[in-house]
Parts: sequence; structure tokens; C-alpha cells
Amino acid sequence: MFQPKRVVFENAALEYRTGKKIMEYFKHKDVELLFSKSGRITQIPGNTASEMYFEGKSTLVVGIRKSYKFQSCKPSAQYQLPLVSGCMGMCEYCYLNTKMGKKPYTKIYVNIDEILNRADKYIEERLPDVTVFEGAATSDPIPVEPYTGNLGKCILHFGKSKNGYFKFVTKFTDIDNLLNLKHNGKTTIRFSINTDKIISEFEHGTPKFKDRMNAAIKVLGAGYNVGFIIAPVFLYPDWETEYGNIIDDIGNNFHDSSISFEIISHRFTRRAKENILTVYPKTMLPMEEEMRKFKYGQFGYGKYVYRDNELSCMKEFFKENIGKYFDKSSIKYII
Repeated sequence: MFQPKRVVFENAALEYRTGKKIMEYFKHKDVELLFSKSGRITQIPGNTASEMYFEGKSTLVVGIRKSYKFQSCKPSAQYQLPLVSGCMGMCEYCYLNTKMGKKPYTKIYVNIDEILNRADKYIEERLPDVTVFEGAATSDPIPVEPYTGNLGKCILHFGKSKNGYFKFVTKFTDIDNLLNLKHNGKTTIRFSINTDKIISEFEHGTPKFKDRMNAAIKVLGAGYNVGFIIAPVFLYPDWETEYGNIIDDIGNNFHDSSISFEIISHRFTRRAKENILTVYPKTMLPMEEEMRKFKYGQFGYGKYVYRDNELSCMKEFFKENIGKYFDKSSIKYII
């Protein structure tokens, strides 16, 4: 569970039941409580880039979602479902390093009923097709769930929906309060996993691989659809052995189950590289531009990806090894 150093409440958030509930929770905790009438967050300290980054990561903002226009979310889903923005994890490679500013705080949206009502309208517009919503496109919602309850509300809501489906991904393991909810098979919970080497070197403040696996086993036992996102995949010495061990572990625990896989190779933008080096000047992330291929992404900006022969090798590796335990249709994509 995320325990911030400070919590900033937008005044408008305290007009909602969830906002009041969160306020009541933190009133009894050893945290600094602050308020913002305008919605601008100016109370986060820090003089250097590193100080601002880590103080931001220790800050929770409780506010409302003002826009009800949902962003697209390919290839994972039709739309993002905006529940939380920002993440308390400190993964060095995270693309949010280029999205959340110099003080990357986590923000909870408390007007959840209005957000879900808008989701229903999107579902209606796409009938008779089904509509899938991604709840973790710009965040990891699990660490704040114990005091927001937003995920639980979404799971129950989509459990009653005929044509709406919900999914989210997490690196965290605080999932016990979701296990007894009536999801009716309409929610997929995916776990973002990586090798122990990558987790220990780059995914600061997140649970170990074994702990994530144990949480996934619990979720499967509760009848949820379960998936794994193996990302980002790094091609380092012994990568095949170590990623192979991960797949073997999944295969041994889930071989009789319908599991989905999404596999994403490491990539970076020039802007992300600059930001990462500012916050983590001693990072060991492989970001040598001359060792990569430059490619334009779906949103129009360029990024550095592995070369074609390396990607082909990676794709064949995952297809072959996942195929030992699961049908090839279990792989949603490898990019």
C-alpha cells in the first residue's frame, strides 16, 4: 500500500464521498495534509531534479477528473479508464518520466461514479460490439486501492455490464480486497513481471517477481481472467535463460488455465533518456542510441528500439517458450 509523505486535497474533491473517505483515512496517519483551492499543486518541495522527483513520488493528490473524454488505448483496449494518474513506483525506464513533469505525483480521481457513467455511454456508442477499458494506462492503481476502493467499484460495475469489459495491470500485490468481488468474468487482472535482475536494478520500490506470482495465483483462484505483461524485455547476457525461467514458472503454476501474454521490448525516446539521466545519473539502463534502430511511434514521436534481427530473435524465443505450456493464441502481441 502506498503511504505518502504528504496528501494534497483539491477542495472540489472533498465534495465527493470518496474524497471525504480518503480524508478521514489520512487524518489518522503521520502525513502532511495540504489543500489546493485552484487545483494547482505547488506544495511539493525540492531544489534539485532528484529532490523534486523523489518528493513528487512521495506525494498523493486527491482530485477530480474534469475531462470525460477518454483516450484510446491500443493495443490493450478501446479506451483508457481514468482512475489514477502517476505511479508511486520508481522504475528507471518508465515512460511516465516524460509525462508527469519534474515532480511526478500520484493523483486519485474521486468522481468515480461520473467516470463510470461516461464509460457506459462509450459502450452504448459501440453497440453491438464489446468495449474494453484499460484502468492502468497512466498509473498503477493497486497501491491506492485500500483507501480509494475505485477498482472494486469498477469491477462490480463491469460485472453487471453486458458489453463492457475491464482490465488493468499492476506490479504490486495488495489484491486481497478484490478477491471476493462479483466480477462475473468481466475483469482481467494482469501482472507486469520481469527477471529478478531487472526488478532489482531498475524497478525500485516494487515487489519481487515471486511475490507478484503469488498474487497472480490468488487472483486466478478468485476466478478472474489473468494475464502477464513481460515488459520491458531487455536483451542482456543470459536474457534467454532468465526470461525462460520466468515462463517456466508461469507454465508450472498456470498450465491448465487460460492466460494471456503481452510482451514489450525495451525502447526509449531521446527526451526520456535526458530525464532519466537527470534523475538517475548513474543508471545502468542500456540507452546507447547507436546500438538501436530509430522508429516513429503511433503518436508521432521517435523512439529507439532494438534492431530488426534482435526483435526477430526475441519474438521467436517467446513464441517457442510460451508455446511449451500455452496455446499460441494466448500471446496477444509481441512488440
